[in-house]
Amino acid sequence: MSSNYPDRLLPGRPYPLGATVDGLGVNFAVFSANASSIELCLFDPNGRKELARLPLPECTDEVWHGYLPEAEAGLVYGYRAHGPYEPQHGHRFNAHKLLLDPYAKRLNAPVQWSDALFGYRMQSTRADLSLDRRDSAPAMAKAVVCDDSFTWGDDHLLHRPWHEMVIYEANVRGVSMAREELQANHRGTFRALCEPHFIDHLLKLGITAIELLPVQAFLQDRFLIARGLRNFWGYSTLSYFAPEPAYLSSNQLKEMRTAILRLHAAGIEVILDVVYNHTCEGNHMGPTLSWRGLDNASYYRLVPGDERHYIDETGCGNTLNLSHPRALQMVMDSLRYWVEHFHIDGFRFDLGVTLGREGTGFDQGSGFFDAIRQDPVLNRVKLIMEPWDLGPGGYQLGNNPPGFAEWNDRYRDTVRRFWRGDSAQIGELAARISGSADLFDRRRRKVWASINFVTAHDGFTLNDLVSYASKHNEANKEESRDGSDDNASANWSPDGAVEGPSDDAEINETRGRVQRAMLSTLVLSLGTPMLLGGDEFGRTQGGNNNAYCQDNAISWFDWQAAQGPQAQQLTDFVARLIALRRASPSLAVQEFQHGSQLTPELRDIDWFSPAGVSMTPEDWSDGERRTFALRRATRVPEDHGRPAVVALELLLFNGSGEAAEFAIPPGTADWHVMLESHAPDQPGYPVLHEGLTVQAHSVTVLHARIVESEGESTAQAHTESAAQAKVESRAQAKAERHAQADAEREAGSQAP
Repeated sequence: MSSNYPDRLLPGRPYPLGATVDGLGVNFAVFSANASSIELCLFDPNGRKELARLPLPECTDEVWHGYLPEAEAGLVYGYRAHGPYEPQHGHRFNAHKLLLDPYAKRLNAPVQWSDALFGYRMQSTRADLSLDRRDSAPAMAKAVVCDDSFTWGDDHLLHRPWHEMVIYEANVRGVSMAREELQANHRGTFRALCEPHFIDHLLKLGITAIELLPVQAFLQDRFLIARGLRNFWGYSTLSYFAPEPAYLSSNQLKEMRTAILRLHAAGIEVILDVVYNHTCEGNHMGPTLSWRGLDNASYYRLVPGDERHYIDETGCGNTLNLSHPRALQMVMDSLRYWVEHFHIDGFRFDLGVTLGREGTGFDQGSGFFDAIRQDPVLNRVKLIMEPWDLGPGGYQLGNNPPGFAEWNDRYRDTVRRFWRGDSAQIGELAARISGSADLFDRRRRKVWASINFVTAHDGFTLNDLVSYASKHNEANKEESRDGSDDNASANWSPDGAVEGPSDDAEINETRGRVQRAMLSTLVLSLGTPMLLGGDEFGRTQGGNNNAYCQDNAISWFDWQAAQGPQAQQLTDFVARLIALRRASPSLAVQEFQHGSQLTPELRDIDWFSPAGVSMTPEDWSDGERRTFALRRATRVPEDHGRPAVVALELLLFNGSGEAAEFAIPPGTADWHVMLESHAPDQPGYPVLHEGLTVQAHSVTVLHARIVESEGESTAQAHTESAAQAKVESRAQAKAERHAQADAEREAGSQAP
């Protein structure tokens, strides 16, 4: 547009909020209930020089608005809000501070730290009451007016059924920063995320969705910069509508859209980890960047009677006030924007309990839950809650309303403890691997509601879980006070003497077995499995279980190491597991299984001791038991003239340090071993005996099918036929062994 700006704006419209291009100009609209006036500030293309300040001429229903004729996409702007500076009453207006539009779609540059970003004089002994008059614009990120047009072709949300889901959690930057064959400015960006090598890797594994750590623009926290560190995870949101500039190699929105387009073309959904519980502005001593300066008392939950301070249920200094209709509108508008303009398939809500809080605490009928469940756009995408926060009553696993899946940390902890060899875990493990019905089987929720995981970004990687008995967070420069102290990990060395990498073959063999056992448990449990990116090839963070600030080799994927023989073996094993899951009818069920009678001989789920008999109360209460079997049965209906069958799956668990003998439960058909986790390269084979040896720290998986087309008599006949075939097969195998022995003796007798 012309650099000759008008003296005043036209009235414009109060909706939509943000900056909207219409071909003739740009409409600006921003909410503030308590401001006395708001100015639109226009900058040169570099964002360095402020060219004009134009008051927004109208305020309708607490939305300030104005229209700039002939303005176009690419215009750089910000706001200044006038009003009372009364922190003791919750108001922190300071027109000397340039403010980012809460609806900004693109940022021109990152924030550059300066004391001028703070609304108070930092040297003041009464900081909250001393206004700082320095202009923050030179240090502040600005918004860029965007034209949201993009040619999507026939791309659309994939809407994969939940029972097909296998989620891969990853960080946009982390997956490609160490890829030296890529152009330097492409590493760590969306351009690298959709690179064929990475997509092929996901397809080889069988991944159906990638869950990305926060990609909404976030702040590089000042305390981290002072330590020479960086915010790597991104849980410090600066803008709810703009992608993180560092993830765009040319700062063009089409890069992110193109990545999603290519992932969709490969059949892979994209889920965003989003942070609507708090913002990057922190507590009462934090900077004034956007919401605080526009209307602090509306956007944030303040302590009643002490409005200088913030209610902090997030541990991050502040809490967004989603009880306020405009704050809630901002969240809903943001979510719809990512779905409608970026084709995002779903969301994972960080500290989701905070979003469901009202004045009385967590509420399934909160404004947030009501708004999202009735929304015609959002109630059709995948919604995943992190079901806890740091406030009172902050642990709400299983208590979110229908339509939401939840991260199941009880699954994580139980699987870790069982395979570590802890006592009294089999009852809890049985509940977790069968879908956690005790937590989720209410209000007609489905088994997919449990997001099962053993590792996630927050904590050890799988490799480190079996290589370190305790955290090693020295690189975070917090004297290892950060990160969980309860990891249910072990280094699997004699007397725990070897922390981290080892040259001892026996230690490494045990570590590998335990990793594969946990992966087998995860992938073959009822519920929705989530794999931490890099676990499939043994990625390590050197024992750091809180690598939020490690934007370096600690967190980056080492793709060179991923090509090693052991890493490739593990990757192939994970792909084999996921293929097994996809082929299993029992893992496609939507309803919880409670031992209902499926046929006269079979229940939908059953539990056995290694002796092949049903588990007794004494077995379940035996705190030292480490072995048991799970059998699942699923009726597969007739299809295209093929008879109905009952598909059977038998999982044999040996969490002990010694091999264990398992008898096959009676009354079923012929079994086929599909996988033995102790021997990742071992192909499947038919079971020719009444029992199997399951090696230490391992899982054995068996499948069988019973034809059911003629009812019980046919099933019984099939069972008898299978038994006869098994006898004949054993006889044939015995004859072949005798023949081989005779041949070897004959060859020996003729040797010179």
